[in-house]
Amino acid sequence: MTGISKRFPGVVALDSVAFDVARGEVVGLVGENGAGKSTLMKILAGLYQPDSGEIRLDGRVVSIHAPAEAARLGIGVIHQELEVIDNLDVAGNVFLGREPVWGGPLKLLDRRKIYSDTEEYLARLGVKLSARTPLNRLSTAQQQLVAIARAFSMRARILIMDEPSSSLTLSDTERLFQVIRDLRAGGVTIVYISHRLTEIETLADRVFVLRDGRNVGLLTRGEIARDRMVRLMVGRELANAADRSAAGAGEPCLSIEKVRTARYPTREVSLTVRRGEVLGVAGLIGAGRSELAEAVCGVRRALSGRVRLDGELLSIGSPRDAIAHGIYLIPEDRRRFGLITAMTVRENITLPGLARYARAGFINRAAETAAAQKLSSDLQVRTPSVETAVGNLSGGNQQKVVLAKWLSLGPRVIVFDEPTRGIDVGAKAEIYRLMRGLAEGGTAIVMISSDMEEILANSDRVAVMHEGRVTGILERSECTPESIMQLAVA
Repeated sequence: MTGISKRFPGVVALDSVAFDVARGEVVGLVGENGAGKSTLMKILAGLYQPDSGEIRLDGRVVSIHAPAEAARLGIGVIHQELEVIDNLDVAGNVFLGREPVWGGPLKLLDRRKIYSDTEEYLARLGVKLSARTPLNRLSTAQQQLVAIARAFSMRARILIMDEPSSSLTLSDTERLFQVIRDLRAGGVTIVYISHRLTEIETLADRVFVLRDGRNVGLLTRGEIARDRMVRLMVGRELANAADRSAAGAGEPCLSIEKVRTARYPTREVSLTVRRGEVLGVAGLIGAGRSELAEAVCGVRRALSGRVRLDGELLSIGSPRDAIAHGIYLIPEDRRRFGLITAMTVRENITLPGLARYARAGFINRAAETAAAQKLSSDLQVRTPSVETAVGNLSGGNQQKVVLAKWLSLGPRVIVFDEPTRGIDVGAKAEIYRLMRGLAEGGTAIVMISSDMEEILANSDRVAVMHEGRVTGILERSECTPESIMQLAVA
C-alpha cells in the first residue's frame, strides 16, 4: 500500500501512508486510538475506498471495492468490534455467508459439513465449545474466539487481526500465538494490531507505527521494544503504573457473602472490598467473574447470598436498586451495554441522573450541558463538543464517557469489567490514573481483567476465581503471574 490517504468530514484519517507485508510474515501495526490503523486495514479489506494511493498484491495493482472482493483475493479480517449474530449458533456464525451446500437444483445446506468443520477449527484453537451452542449463551471472550475461528475458516493468504486477544485470558492468548506461528510457517501473512505491546514484541517480525494518520516509524525485529514503540506512538514517555505503592487498607465497604449465580449454582462466592482500594479479580474465561459482578449490580438475579454496603444489608433485584445505593457497573462491552452510541456525549453523561436537571418535567438544557462539559473536561474526553455522537469517539474516550455518567452521581463502589479492552496505551494510562484517583477519594474499586499486566500493575489485592469460586486472595506483595495462574487453574 503506497500513498494511501483518506479524509472524513473535518478529519484527515490517513495522510499518504505506506504499508507493506511479505509472505509468511507477522507485521505489527500500532498507534494510539485515532492514529489510522483500523482505517488503513478497512481500506485493505474493501470496507473503505482510499481518496488516493494504490494497493498492489503480488506486484499487481488491485482495486478492492467490497469485502467480498477482498475475500476472493485471500484477505481475511478479525474485526475489533465483534461481528457475530446472537440468534445463530457457533457453526452458523463461523460459516455465515459461505455455507457449503449439496449439489443439485435445491442447493440444500450441508449441515453435517458445517458442524464437523466448525468443530475442527475450534479444536485447532483449543476452544472447548460445541458448534451447536447459541451465541447469546457465550461470554464476550468466547464470542471473540468464535470470530477468530471464522477468520481461520476462510483460509486467507493475508489475515488481519484487529485486537484479537482483547478479551482472552493468558492461556487462550498463548494458544492463539501458537496458531499464528503455525500459520506463518505455512506461508500465511498476519497483520497484527494490538495495544498490548508485549504481544507485538513476542510475535512481530516488523512493526509499522502510525501517529495522527501518518507513518512515524518502522521497526525491524531487533529494534522492537515496548518503550521505543510508545515513544513513537505518543511522542512522550508514559508513567509506569507499577511504580506506585500499594494503597493503605481502609474499612470494609462492599461485602459479598455466599452469593450464588445461575452460571455456578452450587458454588458460593464471598469477597470484601475495602474503601479506597482497587481489588483485582483474575481468572480464566468462564471462571464466573462477570456473572458475579452482574449479580452484585442487579443485572442478573443472584440465586442466594447477601450484599452489604458499609454494613447495611441491601436488597438488589435490578440495576436501579444498585444505582440507588451508589454501586455502578462499567460493563465489558461498553458499546452494547454501557452507552447509547447514537446519542450525544451530553445525553450519555447526564442520562442516569436526568431528574436533577429537570423542573416540572422539563429539562434545563443549560444546566445539563454545563455538567456534561465539566465532566468531559475533568476526564479529558477528547471530543469536538459534548453534542458529538458518542459512537464517533475512540474506545478510550467512550470508556471515559461511561465513567463520567457515574461520577456525576457520587459513586461508593465502581465495578470495572475489562476496563481497557481495545484501548491504546495512552488512554490506558489515563483510565488507570482516574481509577487510582477514585480509590484515593474513598471509592471502592473492583477491577475484573484478563490482562495479567493490568492486574499486577493496578491491584492492591487480587482475588482469583476458578469455576465459580474464589480460590485465593493475594496481597500486592504476593502477586506474580505464577501465583495468580496457579490459583486460576486450581
